Amino acid sequence: MQLGMVGLGRMGAAMVRRLMRAGHECVVFDRNPEAVRELEVEGASGAADLSDLVARMDKPSAIWIMVPAAVVNSVIKALGKEVAAGDILIDGGNSYYKDDITRAAQLKSSGIHYLDVGTSGGVLGLERGYCLMIGGETEPVQHLTPVFSALAPGLGKVPRTLDHQGDPTPAEQGYLHCGTCGAGHFVKMVHNGIEYALMAAYGEGFNILQHANVGKHDTDIDAETTPLRDPHAFRYDIDIGAVAEVWRRGSVISSWLLDLSAAALHDDPNLDNYQGQVSDSGEGRWTSIAAIESGAPAPVLSTALYERFTSRGESDFSNKLLSAMRYGFGGHLEKKKEHS
Repeated sequence: MQLGMVGLGRMGAAMVRRLMRAGHECVVFDRNPEAVRELEVEGASGAADLSDLVARMDKPSAIWIMVPAAVVNSVIKALGKEVAAGDILIDGGNSYYKDDITRAAQLKSSGIHYLDVGTSGGVLGLERGYCLMIGGETEPVQHLTPVFSALAPGLGKVPRTLDHQGDPTPAEQGYLHCGTCGAGHFVKMVHNGIEYALMAAYGEGFNILQHANVGKHDTDIDAETTPLRDPHAFRYDIDIGAVAEVWRRGSVISSWLLDLSAAALHDDPNLDNYQGQVSDSGEGRWTSIAAIESGAPAPVLSTALYERFTSRGESDFSNKLLSAMRYGFGGHLEKKKEHS
Protein backbone atom coordinates (compact mmCIF):
# COMPACT_ATOMS: atom_id res chain seq x y z
CA MET A 1 0.00 0.00 0.00
CA GLN A 2 1.01 3.65 -0.15
CA LEU A 3 2.35 5.66 2.80
CA GLY A 4 3.56 9.24 3.10
CA MET A 5 6.54 9.90 5.39
CA VAL A 6 7.34 13.34 6.80
CA GLY A 7 10.76 13.40 8.46
CA LEU A 8 13.68 11.45 7.03
CA GLY A 9 16.09 11.42 9.92
CA ARG A 10 17.86 8.39 11.36
CA MET A 11 14.63 6.45 11.87
CA GLY A 12 12.26 7.93 9.30
CA ALA A 13 14.53 7.19 6.34
CA ALA A 14 15.23 3.66 7.53
CA MET A 15 11.51 2.99 7.98
CA VAL A 16 10.89 4.11 4.40
CA ARG A 17 13.59 1.72 3.19
CA ARG A 18 12.09 -1.16 5.17
CA LEU A 19 8.64 -0.44 3.75
CA MET A 20 9.94 -0.27 0.18
CA ARG A 21 11.76 -3.57 0.67
CA ALA A 22 8.37 -5.05 1.54
CA GLY A 23 6.85 -3.70 -1.68
CA HIS A 24 5.07 -0.62 -0.31
CA GLU A 25 5.04 2.70 -2.14
CA CYS A 26 6.40 5.68 -0.17
CA VAL A 27 5.96 9.40 -0.79
CA VAL A 28 8.54 11.30 1.27
CA PHE A 29 9.32 14.82 2.46
CA ASP A 30 11.98 16.39 4.65
CA ARG A 31 13.23 19.94 5.12
CA ASN A 32 16.61 18.64 3.94
CA PRO A 33 16.30 18.17 0.15
CA GLU A 34 19.31 15.86 0.09
CA ALA A 35 17.51 13.38 2.37
CA VAL A 36 14.62 13.36 -0.11
CA ARG A 37 16.93 12.89 -3.10
CA GLU A 38 18.67 9.92 -1.48
CA LEU A 39 15.37 8.06 -1.13
CA GLU A 40 14.20 9.09 -4.59
CA VAL A 41 17.24 7.28 -5.99
CA GLU A 42 16.10 4.19 -4.10
CA GLY A 43 12.57 4.32 -5.48
CA ALA A 44 10.58 6.68 -3.26
CA SER A 45 8.47 9.51 -4.65
CA GLY A 46 10.00 12.76 -3.37
CA ALA A 47 7.85 15.77 -2.49
CA ALA A 48 8.95 19.41 -2.56
CA ASP A 49 6.76 20.37 0.40
CA LEU A 50 3.81 19.13 2.45
CA SER A 51 1.28 20.32 -0.11
CA ASP A 52 3.11 18.44 -2.84
CA LEU A 53 3.27 15.32 -0.66
CA VAL A 54 -0.49 15.32 -0.09
CA ALA A 55 -1.11 15.92 -3.81
CA ARG A 56 0.92 12.81 -4.65
CA MET A 57 -1.07 10.61 -2.28
CA ASP A 58 -3.95 8.31 -3.20
CA LYS A 59 -7.21 8.84 -1.33
CA PRO A 60 -7.76 8.18 1.45
CA SER A 61 -4.15 9.00 2.30
CA ALA A 62 -2.05 7.84 5.25
CA ILE A 63 0.81 10.11 6.31
CA TRP A 64 3.35 9.12 8.96
CA ILE A 65 5.05 11.98 10.85
CA MET A 66 8.53 11.17 12.17
CA VAL A 67 9.86 14.44 13.59
CA PRO A 68 10.93 15.69 17.06
CA ALA A 69 8.07 16.10 19.54
CA ALA A 70 8.59 19.87 19.68
CA VAL A 71 7.57 20.35 16.05
CA VAL A 72 4.80 17.75 15.69
CA ASN A 73 2.03 20.27 16.36
CA SER A 74 3.24 22.64 13.65
CA VAL A 75 3.51 19.79 11.13
CA ILE A 76 0.03 18.52 11.97
CA LYS A 77 -1.35 22.05 11.71
CA ALA A 78 0.19 22.41 8.25
CA LEU A 79 -0.99 19.00 7.10
CA GLY A 80 -4.45 19.63 8.49
CA LYS A 81 -4.89 22.33 5.85
CA GLU A 82 -4.00 19.89 3.07
CA VAL A 83 -5.60 16.55 3.95
CA ALA A 84 -9.30 15.70 3.75
CA ALA A 85 -11.90 13.77 5.72
CA GLY A 86 -11.06 10.08 5.82
CA ASP A 87 -7.30 10.64 5.66
CA ILE A 88 -5.05 9.31 8.41
CA LEU A 89 -2.25 11.16 10.21
CA ILE A 90 0.19 9.07 12.26
CA ASP A 91 2.62 10.48 14.80
CA GLY A 92 5.41 7.93 15.17
CA GLY A 93 7.73 10.07 17.29
CA ASN A 94 7.94 10.41 21.06
CA SER A 95 5.07 12.78 21.77
CA TYR A 96 3.39 13.27 25.14
CA TYR A 97 0.28 11.10 25.21
CA LYS A 98 -1.91 13.92 26.56
CA ASP A 99 -1.09 15.90 23.42
CA ASP A 100 -2.39 12.96 21.37
CA ILE A 101 -5.77 13.16 23.09
CA THR A 102 -6.06 16.84 22.16
CA ARG A 103 -4.88 16.35 18.57
CA ALA A 104 -7.21 13.43 17.94
CA ALA A 105 -10.22 15.43 19.13
CA GLN A 106 -9.30 18.44 17.00
CA LEU A 107 -8.74 16.37 13.84
CA LYS A 108 -11.86 14.29 14.38
CA SER A 109 -13.99 17.41 14.01
CA SER A 110 -12.72 17.56 10.41
CA GLY A 111 -13.20 13.84 9.83
CA ILE A 112 -9.44 13.17 9.89
CA HIS A 113 -8.20 10.07 11.72
CA TYR A 114 -5.21 10.32 14.06
CA LEU A 115 -3.01 7.50 15.32
CA ASP A 116 -0.19 7.71 17.84
CA VAL A 117 2.43 5.02 17.27
CA GLY A 118 5.24 4.62 19.76
CA THR A 119 8.15 3.32 17.71
CA SER A 120 11.14 1.52 19.19
CA GLY A 121 14.03 0.13 17.19
CA GLY A 122 16.57 2.90 16.88
CA VAL A 123 19.12 3.10 14.10
CA LEU A 124 19.19 -0.70 13.75
CA GLY A 125 15.48 -0.97 13.02
CA LEU A 126 15.99 -1.25 9.27
CA GLU A 127 17.32 -4.78 9.73
CA ARG A 128 15.87 -5.72 13.12
CA GLY A 129 12.42 -4.25 12.61
CA TYR A 130 10.48 -1.85 14.83
CA CYS A 131 8.39 -2.53 17.90
CA LEU A 132 5.17 -0.57 17.41
CA MET A 133 2.76 0.52 20.14
CA ILE A 134 -0.41 1.92 18.56
CA GLY A 135 -3.18 4.16 19.86
CA GLY A 136 -6.33 5.30 18.06
CA GLU A 137 -9.54 4.13 16.45
CA THR A 138 -9.83 0.51 15.38
CA GLU A 139 -10.76 1.12 11.73
CA PRO A 140 -7.66 3.10 10.66
CA VAL A 141 -5.45 0.75 12.68
CA GLN A 142 -6.83 -2.23 10.79
CA HIS A 143 -6.48 -0.36 7.49
CA LEU A 144 -2.75 0.16 8.16
CA THR A 145 -2.06 -3.41 9.28
CA PRO A 146 0.08 -4.11 6.16
CA VAL A 147 2.31 -1.16 7.07
CA PHE A 148 2.63 -2.17 10.71
CA SER A 149 3.34 -5.76 9.74
CA ALA A 150 6.08 -4.70 7.32
CA LEU A 151 7.77 -2.42 9.85
CA ALA A 152 7.57 -4.88 12.75
CA PRO A 153 10.21 -7.60 13.28
CA GLY A 154 7.81 -10.54 12.93
CA LEU A 155 7.98 -13.66 15.06
CA GLY A 156 11.60 -14.31 14.08
CA LYS A 157 13.70 -16.41 16.43
CA VAL A 158 12.05 -15.18 19.63
CA PRO A 159 10.48 -18.19 21.41
CA ARG A 160 6.71 -18.04 21.77
CA THR A 161 5.46 -17.49 25.30
CA LEU A 162 4.36 -20.60 27.17
CA ASP A 163 1.71 -22.51 25.21
CA HIS A 164 0.99 -20.02 22.43
CA GLN A 165 -0.09 -21.93 19.35
CA GLY A 166 -1.67 -21.19 16.00
CA ASP A 167 -1.04 -18.05 13.99
CA PRO A 168 1.12 -15.47 15.79
CA THR A 169 -0.79 -12.56 17.32
CA PRO A 170 0.11 -8.99 16.31
CA ALA A 171 1.92 -8.58 19.64
CA GLU A 172 4.02 -11.66 18.90
CA GLN A 173 4.94 -10.11 15.56
CA GLY A 174 6.01 -6.83 17.16
CA TYR A 175 3.04 -4.47 16.90
CA LEU A 176 0.05 -3.92 19.17
CA HIS A 177 -3.09 -1.79 19.15
CA CYS A 178 -2.86 -0.66 22.78
CA GLY A 179 -6.13 1.28 23.01
CA THR A 180 -7.75 4.60 22.15
CA CYS A 181 -5.91 7.80 21.26
CA GLY A 182 -2.83 8.33 23.40
CA ALA A 183 -2.51 4.69 24.45
CA GLY A 184 0.33 3.99 22.04
CA HIS A 185 2.49 6.84 23.28
CA PHE A 186 1.52 6.06 26.88
CA VAL A 187 2.92 2.54 26.50
CA LYS A 188 6.00 3.86 24.67
CA MET A 189 6.49 6.44 27.42
CA VAL A 190 6.63 3.73 30.08
CA HIS A 191 8.84 1.64 27.78
CA ASN A 192 11.37 4.47 27.71
CA GLY A 193 11.12 5.00 31.45
CA ILE A 194 12.06 1.35 31.90
CA GLU A 195 14.85 1.83 29.36
CA TYR A 196 16.31 4.65 31.50
CA ALA A 197 16.35 2.36 34.53
CA LEU A 198 17.88 -0.59 32.68
CA MET A 199 20.62 1.59 31.24
CA ALA A 200 21.33 3.06 34.66
CA ALA A 201 21.55 -0.41 36.20
CA TYR A 202 24.11 -1.55 33.63
CA GLY A 203 26.07 1.67 34.07
CA GLU A 204 26.18 1.35 37.86
CA GLY A 205 27.08 -2.33 37.76
CA PHE A 206 29.98 -1.87 35.35
CA ASN A 207 31.15 1.11 37.40
CA ILE A 208 31.46 -1.15 40.46
CA LEU A 209 33.57 -3.53 38.38
CA GLN A 210 35.68 -0.54 37.29
CA HIS A 211 36.40 0.19 40.97
CA ALA A 212 37.27 -3.41 41.88
CA ASN A 213 41.00 -2.58 42.03
CA VAL A 214 40.88 0.45 44.36
CA GLY A 215 42.74 -1.53 47.02
CA LYS A 216 45.85 -1.49 44.82
CA HIS A 217 46.07 2.29 44.87
CA ASP A 218 47.23 4.59 47.65
CA THR A 219 44.54 6.80 49.15
CA ASP A 220 44.88 10.01 51.08
CA ILE A 221 44.88 9.80 54.86
CA ASP A 222 43.04 12.82 56.16
CA ALA A 223 39.77 13.90 57.76
CA GLU A 224 38.10 14.33 54.38
CA THR A 225 38.74 10.82 53.05
CA THR A 226 36.84 7.73 54.14
CA PRO A 227 39.47 5.00 54.60
CA LEU A 228 39.12 1.78 52.64
CA ARG A 229 38.49 -0.77 55.37
CA ASP A 230 39.63 -3.87 53.48
CA PRO A 231 41.98 -2.88 50.66
CA HIS A 232 43.00 -6.52 50.20
CA ALA A 233 39.42 -7.27 49.10
CA PHE A 234 39.61 -4.83 46.18
CA ARG A 235 42.62 -5.92 44.14
CA TYR A 236 40.90 -7.28 41.02
CA ASP A 237 41.88 -6.07 37.58
CA ILE A 238 38.71 -7.15 35.80
CA ASP A 239 38.41 -7.04 32.02
CA ILE A 240 35.08 -5.25 31.88
CA GLY A 241 34.63 -5.77 28.16
CA ALA A 242 35.10 -9.50 28.61
CA VAL A 243 32.55 -9.49 31.43
CA ALA A 244 30.03 -7.79 29.16
CA GLU A 245 30.76 -10.44 26.55
CA VAL A 246 30.31 -13.40 28.87
CA TRP A 247 27.12 -11.96 30.35
CA ARG A 248 25.63 -11.88 26.85
CA ARG A 249 25.62 -15.67 26.78
CA GLY A 250 23.27 -17.57 29.07
CA SER A 251 22.97 -14.81 31.68
CA VAL A 252 19.60 -13.68 33.03
CA ILE A 253 20.64 -10.07 32.41
CA SER A 254 21.43 -10.55 28.72
CA SER A 255 19.71 -8.01 26.46
CA TRP A 256 20.15 -5.80 23.43
CA LEU A 257 21.37 -3.02 25.74
CA LEU A 258 24.05 -5.39 27.01
CA ASP A 259 24.96 -6.23 23.41
CA LEU A 260 25.44 -2.51 22.75
CA SER A 261 27.50 -2.13 25.93
CA ALA A 262 29.78 -4.99 24.91
CA ALA A 263 30.30 -3.45 21.47
CA ALA A 264 31.10 -0.03 22.97
CA LEU A 265 33.59 -1.49 25.46
CA HIS A 266 35.24 -3.53 22.70
CA ASP A 267 35.76 -0.43 20.56
CA ASP A 268 36.68 1.96 23.38
CA PRO A 269 37.53 0.08 26.64
CA ASN A 270 37.85 3.26 28.71
CA LEU A 271 34.99 5.01 26.89
CA ASP A 272 37.30 7.97 26.25
CA ASN A 273 35.09 9.16 23.39
CA TYR A 274 32.23 9.96 25.78
CA GLN A 275 31.85 12.64 28.44
CA GLY A 276 29.00 10.93 30.27
CA GLN A 277 26.51 13.79 29.92
CA VAL A 278 23.31 11.83 29.34
CA SER A 279 20.35 13.56 27.73
CA ASP A 280 16.68 12.84 28.35
CA SER A 281 14.18 13.51 25.60
CA GLY A 282 11.02 13.70 27.69
CA GLU A 283 9.62 10.19 28.09
CA GLY A 284 11.35 9.53 31.42
CA ARG A 285 9.95 12.75 32.83
CA TRP A 286 6.46 11.96 31.57
CA THR A 287 6.68 8.46 33.04
CA SER A 288 7.50 9.88 36.47
CA ILE A 289 4.68 12.43 36.16
CA ALA A 290 2.23 9.67 35.23
CA ALA A 291 3.44 7.61 38.20
CA ILE A 292 2.79 10.52 40.56
CA GLU A 293 -0.59 11.39 39.05
CA SER A 294 -1.81 7.79 39.11
CA GLY A 295 -0.28 6.90 42.47
CA ALA A 296 1.87 4.12 41.02
CA PRO A 297 5.24 3.98 42.85
CA ALA A 298 8.22 4.14 40.47
CA PRO A 299 11.30 4.95 42.60
CA VAL A 300 13.78 3.14 40.35
CA LEU A 301 12.57 4.76 37.13
CA SER A 302 12.49 8.20 38.75
CA THR A 303 15.98 7.81 40.20
CA ALA A 304 17.32 6.87 36.77
CA LEU A 305 15.85 10.10 35.41
CA TYR A 306 17.41 12.17 38.19
CA GLU A 307 20.76 10.50 37.53
CA ARG A 308 20.61 11.82 33.96
CA PHE A 309 20.06 15.32 35.31
CA THR A 310 23.09 14.86 37.58
CA SER A 311 25.25 13.67 34.69
CA ARG A 312 24.71 17.01 32.97
CA GLY A 313 25.77 19.05 36.00
CA GLU A 314 22.26 19.97 37.11
CA SER A 315 23.15 19.11 40.74
CA ASP A 316 26.30 21.26 40.81
CA PHE A 317 24.72 24.08 42.81
CA SER A 318 23.29 21.63 45.33
CA ASN A 319 26.70 20.03 45.78
CA LYS A 320 28.37 23.43 46.20
CA LEU A 321 25.90 24.22 48.97
CA LEU A 322 26.75 20.92 50.70
CA SER A 323 30.42 21.89 50.61
CA ALA A 324 29.60 25.33 51.97
CA MET A 325 27.64 23.85 54.88
CA ARG A 326 30.40 21.36 55.72
CA TYR A 327 32.92 24.17 55.74
CA GLY A 328 30.63 26.29 57.87
CA PHE A 329 30.03 23.77 60.66
CA GLY A 330 33.30 21.86 60.58
CA GLY A 331 35.85 23.80 58.62
CA HIS A 332 36.00 21.01 56.04
CA LEU A 333 37.82 22.04 52.88
CA GLU A 334 36.89 20.60 49.54
CA LYS A 335 39.21 18.00 48.07
CA LYS A 336 39.89 19.11 44.51
CA LYS A 337 39.32 16.44 41.91
CA GLU A 338 42.44 15.47 40.02
CA HIS A 339 41.96 15.34 36.26
CA SER A 340 43.64 12.45 34.50
